[in-house]
Amino acid sequence: MKVVEALHELRRLRASLAEPVGLVPTMGFLHEGHLSLVRRARDECRSVAASIFVNPSQFGPKEDLAAYPRDLPRDLALLESAGVDLVWTPSPETMYPPGYQTWVTVQGVSLGLEGERRPGHFRGVATVVTKLFHAFQPHKAYFGQKDAQQAAVIRRLAADLDFPIEIVICPTVREPDGLAISSRNTYLNPDERRAATVLYRALEAGRQAHAAGGRDAERLRQVLRKVLAQEPLAEVQYVSAADPETLEELQGSVDRALLSMAVFLGKTRLIDNAEVGVQ
Repeated sequence: MKVVEALHELRRLRASLAEPVGLVPTMGFLHEGHLSLVRRARDECRSVAASIFVNPSQFGPKEDLAAYPRDLPRDLALLESAGVDLVWTPSPETMYPPGYQTWVTVQGVSLGLEGERRPGHFRGVATVVTKLFHAFQPHKAYFGQKDAQQAAVIRRLAADLDFPIEIVICPTVREPDGLAISSRNTYLNPDERRAATVLYRALEAGRQAHAAGGRDAERLRQVLRKVLAQEPLAEVQYVSAADPETLEELQGSVDRALLSMAVFLGKTRLIDNAEVGVQ
């Protein structure tokens, strides 16, 4: 496995990779969710590349950039054992050199849900993903369903900017008790970790309600809120039943919906989602 920091070194080594090339962008502190993306890429591509970059432009002024967990030696060992061929670990100065002033903004799908609560977040995501796509020139790029709005933004980005890249969205990886695996789970104390399973229980209740014929969008949101309200440590920021493609909030009877939520457990903000009505 080759590890590089300089962009010119990345481009030199990328030219030697057997094609097709699959890309797994990450912010490091890897877990089973990331490794599931690597394995999918390994199954589908002759070469696998990854990036490790904690992107400052997608963190808000009150968010946890400085505290975001980092362990580069461990990350590199995990990627090598999973069969990655090339890793780029750029510095912030490489990605955003002095005088940098070009940003990529995806309208529509980035405006509600996370975008509404985290202004500028998806501008940072769209910009860094665009730079990664240009740097790596992959044939496929792999992202997780846990960040459903991010996935929608990246699909729209790739389509609108004519990237010849297949965007592959992989299922959320969960702990045995249902909690979606996330780097931010390490922030939870034992009581908060126990309480965090309420997100999955709420989504399961929403799925069951929809399967039983409860198709009204507001009724589905009420089901989510009711389950979340049963956990005293959970502070709900939002619940949603939205169109899976446009992410516009739905009203009335729905066949398909993306159920999602953001919930605080102490100071830790967790998100999760599930699609209902998927054939």
